Amino acid sequence: MATNFWAPIKLSLEVAAFSGIIVFIIGLFFGKMMANKKFKGKTFIETTFLLPLVLPPSVVGFLLIVIFGRNSIIGQLIEALFKQPIMFTWWAAVIASTVVAFPLMYQSAKAGFESIDHDIENAARVDGANEFKLFAFITIPLAHRAIISGAILSFARGLGEFGATLMFAGNIPGKTQTIPTAIYIAIDSGNMELAWLWVISMVGISFLMLLGVRLMNS
Repeated sequence: MATNFWAPIKLSLEVAAFSGIIVFIIGLFFGKMMANKKFKGKTFIETTFLLPLVLPPSVVGFLLIVIFGRNSIIGQLIEALFKQPIMFTWWAAVIASTVVAFPLMYQSAKAGFESIDHDIENAARVDGANEFKLFAFITIPLAHRAIISGAILSFARGLGEFGATLMFAGNIPGKTQTIPTAIYIAIDSGNMELAWLWVISMVGISFLMLLGVRLMNS
C-alpha cells in the first residue's frame, strides 16, 4: 500500500520539477525575446505558444504522438540515437508536462519583462553593464515576482497534467504513472481509499503552491 501510494507522487514531483526547469529556461528566453517587440508574425507565434492552454489534452497528446511517434522523422531519429522510442517513457511524461506548462511561464515572464521601467535598463547600459549582466542583475530582479509566479504555476500545471500524459507516456506503474493517471486507474478499479489519498495529496500540493503565488502578489 505504502509503495503503491508514494510511487506516483515521487514520479509526479520528478516529472514536474524537470519539466519546470525546462519551461523556466525557455519561458525566460522567449518571454524576453517577445517582450516589447513588434514584428511581422508576432501574433501568429504567440498564438502558437498559447495553444496548449486551450487545446483539449487529447489533441495535445495526439500531436505529440504524431511529432515524436515511431512514424515521424523526429521519433525515428530519437530511436536511432537512444535505441528505443520515446513514447511510454519517463521522458515522454516530461515532454507532455513541458508542452502544457510552457504557456503559463511564457505569459508571466513576458508580462514581468514588459512591466520594467526601461530607463533603469538604459541607465545600467550607460554605466557599462553588458547585456548578460543587465539581464541577470537588473532585468530578472525587477521582474522576479512575475517570473516566480510563472514558475510556480507552470510547475503546478505540469504536476496536474493528465490527458496528454496518458496518451503519450501511458500509465506504467513506477515508470510513467503520475498522480492524475493513478487516480483515474484507482477510481476505475474501485479503490476509492487510494484515490482519495492521492486526491488529497494533489489538492494539498496545489493549494500550497497557489497560496505562495497569492502571498507573493499581495
